[in-house]
Amino acid sequence: MSQATAAVRQYLLITGNYWAFTLTDGALRMLVVLYFNALGYGPLAIAMLFLFYEFFGVVTNLVGGWLGARIGLNRTMNIGLGLQVVALLMLLVPSAWLSVAWVMAAQALSGIAKDLNKMSAKSAVKTLLPQAQQGQSQDSVLFRYIALLTGSKNALKGIGFFVGGALLTLIGFQGAVLALAAMLLLVWLGSLWLLTSELGKAKHKPKFRDIFSKSRAVNILSAARLCLFAARDVWFVVALPVYLADQFGWDHWAVGGFLASWIIAYGIVQTVAPNITGARGSKTSVPGRGAAIFWVMLLMLVPAVMALGLAAGWSSQWTVIGGLLLFGVVFAVNSSLHSFLIVHYASDDGVSLDVGFYYMANAAGRLLGTVFSGWLFQQAGLTACLWASSLLLLFTWLISFALPANNAATHRTGC
Repeated sequence: MSQATAAVRQYLLITGNYWAFTLTDGALRMLVVLYFNALGYGPLAIAMLFLFYEFFGVVTNLVGGWLGARIGLNRTMNIGLGLQVVALLMLLVPSAWLSVAWVMAAQALSGIAKDLNKMSAKSAVKTLLPQAQQGQSQDSVLFRYIALLTGSKNALKGIGFFVGGALLTLIGFQGAVLALAAMLLLVWLGSLWLLTSELGKAKHKPKFRDIFSKSRAVNILSAARLCLFAARDVWFVVALPVYLADQFGWDHWAVGGFLASWIIAYGIVQTVAPNITGARGSKTSVPGRGAAIFWVMLLMLVPAVMALGLAAGWSSQWTVIGGLLLFGVVFAVNSSLHSFLIVHYASDDGVSLDVGFYYMANAAGRLLGTVFSGWLFQQAGLTACLWASSLLLLFTWLISFALPANNAATHRTGC
């Protein structure tokens, strides 16, 4: 009982760290977007400020998983918190120094921090998972813990958008950044003191070449994840906000508030995804390949129907807003399901290696989606972005057929 209680305390501490980081990350993104919009930057130029944020996420996840297995997840999580504090402090320079290059550098550091923190939190859940309750499988408990962590993170990121806008209005850009840095500094100091020192450390020191997963299941799921998140961001990151502003005449507050609300709702759906998929505790209801195939097939239809509707002259407001809400619900289930499967497939020893490799693919998908969202929208409009999303989801669906049919026999052996 004392060991279980200690594990729960560590889980709560990690979750609290993840929540605090996510809140500052969402607030910082909104601060940068609104501040540079006020300086006259266009939507595509603002999106490019986050290019290094996404790019370094790819590198960080690949190397961070190996680092976590060697030095422990507590240290990688604390490094992430510390780097985010530094990234925030970089933006406290005089306004004249806030060049595009300087902000991109700060965002690059923030991207490294974000993915170190996320990889550490997701990996740590498996090492801290309490014993399954009576009548429940270990996997169903794992799914619920992962869904809670993932869903709450996205809900808090949406709340962070509101916090960033409110702070910018009340105390200005530098005051807002200072407040966020001070809050996260306190969280970081508490984490340095309280987080277990050997959390997630592999028994056998992995070599650097082990950053590439040797598990077929992990490699397949990673490829599916890359296409899944590229499919979301190819129309969500740049094309959608610009479309809402240009076609519907929404101001920046309306666009930011609507997207923040969407992300909060998206996070709530992720939290309850185990109930939606039917994974309520029995061993037979734990989702696997069949669920992954079914849910991505449903998701694939949403952008395709939206594109057909816009081409057929349906009301653009009803089509885009209604389609976005439906897309958010189905995408949230897909994302939560994938997040469970990667932790389930990952090796018990050095879990961060597999999780880091997987989230490297996630970051690569986001990077590709971000770049093509701006380019494709400028060339051919929102309808083309929606067709590209549906095509990428078709790739995800086809890849998912190669996932293991039997969830119980997927772990790789050793590092």
